[in-house]
Amino acid sequence: MARIQSLRYKVNCGLHLVIQTSSIPDKNKVEFKLNRETPSFPGRLLQHDLERNYSSRQGDHINLVTSSMPSFPILQRSSEEKVLYSDRLTLERQKLTVCPIIDGEEHLRLLNFQHNFITRIQNISNLQRLIFLDLYDNQIEEISGLSTLKSLRVLLLGKNRIRKISNLENLKNLDVLDLHGNQITKIENVNHLCDLRVLNLARNLLSHVDNLNGLDSLTELNLRHNQITFVRDVDNLPCLQRLFLSFNNISSFDSVSCLADSTSLSDITFDGNPIAQESWYKHTVLQNMMQLRQLDMKRITEEERRVASVVAKKEEEKKRESHKQSLLKEKKRLTINNVARKWDLQQRVANLALTQDRKDSESPPQEPCQMDGGSISEFPEETGSLDPGLSSALQGLSVTETHLVEIEGDTLSLYGSGALECLDRNWSIQTAGMVTTVSFTFIEFDEIVQVLPKLKMKFPNSLHLKFKETNLVMLQQFNALAQLRRVDQLTIDPQGNPVVNFTLWKYYVLFRLSHFSMQKINGTEVTQNDMIMAERLFGILAHVASSELPQYRMISILGDARKKQYRYLLESKGKKPGIVSEETSDSKRLMGENTNRATLNYTTREFYHEKLEEIKDKKKFCKMYVEDLVKEATAINMKNEALQKLWPQMFIELVRDAVIEIRSKDSYMKLCLQQITDQK
Repeated sequence: MARIQSLRYKVNCGLHLVIQTSSIPDKNKVEFKLNRETPSFPGRLLQHDLERNYSSRQGDHINLVTSSMPSFPILQRSSEEKVLYSDRLTLERQKLTVCPIIDGEEHLRLLNFQHNFITRIQNISNLQRLIFLDLYDNQIEEISGLSTLKSLRVLLLGKNRIRKISNLENLKNLDVLDLHGNQITKIENVNHLCDLRVLNLARNLLSHVDNLNGLDSLTELNLRHNQITFVRDVDNLPCLQRLFLSFNNISSFDSVSCLADSTSLSDITFDGNPIAQESWYKHTVLQNMMQLRQLDMKRITEEERRVASVVAKKEEEKKRESHKQSLLKEKKRLTINNVARKWDLQQRVANLALTQDRKDSESPPQEPCQMDGGSISEFPEETGSLDPGLSSALQGLSVTETHLVEIEGDTLSLYGSGALECLDRNWSIQTAGMVTTVSFTFIEFDEIVQVLPKLKMKFPNSLHLKFKETNLVMLQQFNALAQLRRVDQLTIDPQGNPVVNFTLWKYYVLFRLSHFSMQKINGTEVTQNDMIMAERLFGILAHVASSELPQYRMISILGDARKKQYRYLLESKGKKPGIVSEETSDSKRLMGENTNRATLNYTTREFYHEKLEEIKDKKKFCKMYVEDLVKEATAINMKNEALQKLWPQMFIELVRDAVIEIRSKDSYMKLCLQQITDQK
């Protein structure tokens, strides 16, 4: 007798499952009895996020017969069920791990495998009329087995383990594609789906949106809960109406600027992104996307559009002003760069000229190379012939701006020697009075010295001087600053000012400009110890300098006020020590120090040239003197060598003459007596 075993289960969704097995080999069957309500389909197939499940109820009587391959059971339905539910089959929540073989169901149009454990799509290639395939909430890792389903319109693969969009080449009629809740990192292989209307990629691992060309029918795109930072190609979707970007990493409108070019987009969401926390968020979105009807699932009112329009106008004004400022900054940057190149070429030309002068000190002076009406060499007499590459570069620079004058706050910045001409302008009293800092850059210090009197008159409140790339090379140049009215701070940039390499340069500045009571040098506070050290180091220098000068030279150097002080000092020298009071002594000491410092002045460039000529003359004299010494030494040496050759013979002759003379003693004595008598 056949042995029948019956097992009955109740499934949560209302499924009454009966499994019957028989010991007869040829009647081994597994019978499923499914009792459900008639399926109900809403008017709209999917909502905007496609994340909810549809519910389908039907009553089927299904037989699953084991095939020759034990892992793939064969599913069959009774004739009554086929007639009643001829175009649909629901197998949700059946704990299936594989897709069963479905025989005689080629007419199926809807197939539901929701909430199972299926790992691979298979055994459905014969269902070529299938329109709706639901594999939501399974364990599928790869899209496959769909190449023959050319009539498929809806494919639901949400909440699986898919890592890549692939194998959709033959599904050209696809209308809805749901891939939410997977592990997809890139949008790809969908460009051929020209009829696709709904694409759901929510809750994946996308970091950017692109490669959407070809989706000409797409009306809804769900990208919620990803890691998206920027969006591209959305403006190439002509039918897109709804775009959901909630809960991503979008932080600026620039990263989604392509949305502004979309003419069909009406609904969009950005909530849950960093951009939605910004105060300008709503105004910026409405300003750039005027066609929107809903933002973050809220209808846009006319008042919001009006406010956005007002804000847009203000933003546009700010943008124009910002653009203007950017142009000015760029122009400033280009001008400063040009001035810097010109300065660099000047220094290279000067160095080249000095090198040539050292090589050939006898070469005649050359005409200075001119640019913009001024000499480009620090010392024109030493320019010499220029390198062709440098000459062409200088000519190229001459057609652009080579100086810049800028007042920013209380600072007057001068770039390039041409900027010194600004001191001849008619500055307003208010503007000139605001300037307390004057900065010189890429200007020869010797040229600055010539305009210091104008600076003192035009900008009487200037207290801080800055020098950068001004060729400050020796301490003597600081003497020129004494003619200013007042200097509280001095900043010497090491770049282009070799004088800062001297260890004691700060102390010299404090000593020479002590009458200014300077407060800071290069940003460092000046202390009383610094002043004492400066006096100890350079006080004797000033005394020596003043004592070595003749009286007429001293008077010519000093100004009118200093002349009176100096005459007072000369007159007081004749008075007796006891008559001079203590106050007079202090006054004399103070005035004497100021007078001594005044003798430390800055020598002019002409004086420098005179020194060069003097050095050349000394070099020439020394050369001639050494040549004469060499000639004289050579002559002496030649005479010595000749004497060495003649001396043996001379010695023999001297001995011979002496022997002959004293051979007759009496005659020799008479001759000697006669010579003595003649001398008397």
